[in-house]
Amino acid sequence: MKKDIATFCRVCEPSCGLVAEVEDGQITRLRPDNNHPVTKGFACHKGLATLDIHKDPDRLNYPMIRNTDGVLERASWDEATTLIASKFQEIQQQHGNEAIASYSGNPLAFNSTAGAAIGSYLLQQNIRRNFSSGTQDCTNKFAGSEAIFGSSTIHPIPDIDNTNFLLIFGANPRVSHMSFISIADPMAALRSASKRGAIIKFVDPRRNESVAGIGEHVAVHPDTDVYLMAAMLHHLHATDQFDRGYLADHTDNILGLVDFITPYSPAAVADTVGLDAAAIEQLAMEFAQAERAAIYMSTGVNMGRQGTIAYWLMFMLSVVTGNLGQTGGNRYGRGFYPAARAGRTGGREPSFDDTEFGEVRRIRGSLPGNLLGDYILDAENPVRGLIAISGNPLLSIGDSDRLDKAFEHLSFLVVVDIYPNATANVADVVLPATDMYERADINLCGLGLQHTPFVQFTDYIVPPKAERKPEWWIFARLEEACGFTPAVDRENPGIFARFDHMLSHSETSIDSLRDQPSGTKVLSQPPADEFYSDVIQTSNGRVDCCPPQFAEAISRCAEIFAEGRGDSLKLISRRTNYMLNSWFHNLPSLKTEKQLNNPVYMHPTDARACNLEDGSIAVIKNDYGQVKTAVQLDETLKPGTVAMTHGWGQQRTGLNVAKQNPGVNANVLLPSGKGSYERISNQAFMTGIPVSVEAV
Repeated sequence: MKKDIATFCRVCEPSCGLVAEVEDGQITRLRPDNNHPVTKGFACHKGLATLDIHKDPDRLNYPMIRNTDGVLERASWDEATTLIASKFQEIQQQHGNEAIASYSGNPLAFNSTAGAAIGSYLLQQNIRRNFSSGTQDCTNKFAGSEAIFGSSTIHPIPDIDNTNFLLIFGANPRVSHMSFISIADPMAALRSASKRGAIIKFVDPRRNESVAGIGEHVAVHPDTDVYLMAAMLHHLHATDQFDRGYLADHTDNILGLVDFITPYSPAAVADTVGLDAAAIEQLAMEFAQAERAAIYMSTGVNMGRQGTIAYWLMFMLSVVTGNLGQTGGNRYGRGFYPAARAGRTGGREPSFDDTEFGEVRRIRGSLPGNLLGDYILDAENPVRGLIAISGNPLLSIGDSDRLDKAFEHLSFLVVVDIYPNATANVADVVLPATDMYERADINLCGLGLQHTPFVQFTDYIVPPKAERKPEWWIFARLEEACGFTPAVDRENPGIFARFDHMLSHSETSIDSLRDQPSGTKVLSQPPADEFYSDVIQTSNGRVDCCPPQFAEAISRCAEIFAEGRGDSLKLISRRTNYMLNSWFHNLPSLKTEKQLNNPVYMHPTDARACNLEDGSIAVIKNDYGQVKTAVQLDETLKPGTVAMTHGWGQQRTGLNVAKQNPGVNANVLLPSGKGSYERISNQAFMTGIPVSVEAV
């Protein structure tokens, strides 16, 4: 019997509506949900390719334990969880609680039922050294919003539908959609804005795929966005373009901001940024004089050396022009629950722990991922046991060769995942998790970030294959094996009880969502005047224009500026439509002729200077490592910039398609350890990395 079941994608933030066609207990096809009230029949090919992941014969199906011969072999859930409990408890008894750590990956952000169970297990197991992939791409935004707005969950999104001028830093919506804004088809919204006359400008070291037909490219040197923003603010202040009435009504400490921007005039930063002073001044005036102006930045800036300072200055451009919280500017994307309050700091400044690696803080519970290798190799009380959940740190974290050596020193490694990835390849126990179509879910990730607020529930579409289990079940079973009282009863889980409480703020519930078309309820947009009265979580409801916790980062900003750009080529990350981080590599449908490896992209001028041509084999190297790959000429790059796609390097994995075309791991070229991340946010330095490129 055939039937259609509404569900939604959990690859990225928009949660695009899908319809699963099911026959005889199998999903035979996925298609966009044309009847979805918000996403309206849009779904990208990556989202649709998740059916290939669901059906992938290389998926993990059973718990696996490494035997005395070093081979992973099938085990029962009881055997696997009992072994994990005994090994971790043994390590902690001998070496203390700090000897066990955790690592959580990006897919957990789109798995609403996992968090509470994982958190309960980590708490009861006394695991306090927790790392996450967030410090590879977005913790600068959490740190920035805490300081500016008083909550880590306030991230005002650009009002694309109503703006007259949109300035975009370090983002490529055509390839990567848009992070920290949940919008199903960003290119359609941008095209619509352009057609009605809005000016859209993309600030990027590369003229990316999103620019053509809708916007203009502002070509900057990598990792210099901070100085461009500072110079724009400098010019607006010098020409009396600050909206003094708005600032008086809504902000504090504007003089601190003025002091910061004073050294960074357009003329002073021109060479560093790669734009002449007149172009910087013009960009500033266009933004300030637009009737309604919005601003946005993504991972291309997040992953630089000063992602938090850039996020701060981005919002300061919105603030000083009177656009923050306003229609057509940057507004709050309400969700089904008042998320702004959930992340509030209560006025507390961040605290730092004294460690052998310097003062270290936690961002939303996470230590710097770039210190994971150090905590294993160099800590006075090193990490000896690790549980990696829905993540692949051996391919995701910088200085991958060193981390690989560090993992050899672990006494016990557990991986919970859907795939036998590179990290699972060296694990002692591997536990098979369900995919998004084998578990119930709610679109939790977009709270406060939705272009059109809505809430959707999906039940599981098909029962889990073989012995796969959802993470909430896995961690409840681990708690039982340890003798703890689990947060979730595996027999009567009630995993959505807390969501019913959250949904009550929007006068709905899981049961009522089940009865809605597509399981979806559309919510109202918050009025613009609600931003300062109800959203901002600072003690006085005002924006701090120069938070005191930025003092050290501000000094570091001046030091980096004084260092200059240097003569090295700078490496940036290049996204592609044919993969997603390290977990879409095993899909034959995405392995087109031009997507079988990850070359180094170079501007022809730089290639000639290195005695290279299109198709040449080159060595890309720096103080951290080296890789060898083909050269592909790319005139869209600003000279002095080279680009590679990360997530490759699939030589050691249980994924048969990926192993045929493994590529090289560009993260070998990234730094790790002390000084390799932004101290205020734990954000790793992953773009603008100095490298040399040489012919083989």
